[in-house]
Amino acid sequence: MRLQPYLISVLVALLLMITSCASTGQSANAQLSDAQFETKVLEIIRKNPQVILDSVQSYQKSQAQQEEQLRSKVLSQIRQEPRLLLRNSPVTGSASQKIIMAEFSDFECPFCARGYAVVKEFMAKNQNDVTLVFKHFPLKEIHPQAEPAAFAAWAASQQGKFWEYHDALFEQQGKLGEEFYLELANTLKLDVDRFNRDRKSEEAKAAIKKDFELGKSLGVRGTPSFVVNGVFFSGVPDIKELEALVAQIKAGK
Repeated sequence: MRLQPYLISVLVALLLMITSCASTGQSANAQLSDAQFETKVLEIIRKNPQVILDSVQSYQKSQAQQEEQLRSKVLSQIRQEPRLLLRNSPVTGSASQKIIMAEFSDFECPFCARGYAVVKEFMAKNQNDVTLVFKHFPLKEIHPQAEPAAFAAWAASQQGKFWEYHDALFEQQGKLGEEFYLELANTLKLDVDRFNRDRKSEEAKAAIKKDFELGKSLGVRGTPSFVVNGVFFSGVPDIKELEALVAQIKAGK
């Protein structure tokens, strides 16, 4: 989606060069019709495929470099101050907040459900050392219930029931849907009217978007992904590797 405006600008630039050379004596204000423009664009692509390809590749390289620079900057800041990951997100585990593990997750992702089980076991053993913070990263293009589930979990967090709601969403992932969100709200004895208002609010949308943008800046491309005191990795984690990372961080302090 980000490539399209750039590619159009390249084609327009080429088109202007071609038409300016071919239209000597014509009015500078003359405009091509949509059909003429489309014909010219297709002609440019046919006659100059390498120019287009080179422009696209150059753009992609530039974008990748910019994204990597931003990612390195953000991770460096987090390494210096891990609490930057907390913001207003739900947290559990150690109150000391010296080792912070941020999990970027999608409630409909089957790999996230597997990751949830691993993280739950890991936190049961390491809750005195590690602070877990949850970040919403709904992949709505492939998981239609990911965003509605995120909104519902955010609404539950407004009534102090995020982790209970979070656990149920992953443990009963096959039931995701409107009926289940309301059933779960009732089971947890939430104020359902407030729950419905909160999950449909602009605040909910802004909170989920904020998490998603943070994830993108850190290089999150899939779920689950994790950041532990500035160390980034993705995929279903291994408990032994997590414990080794925590031990390494503790040893360095």
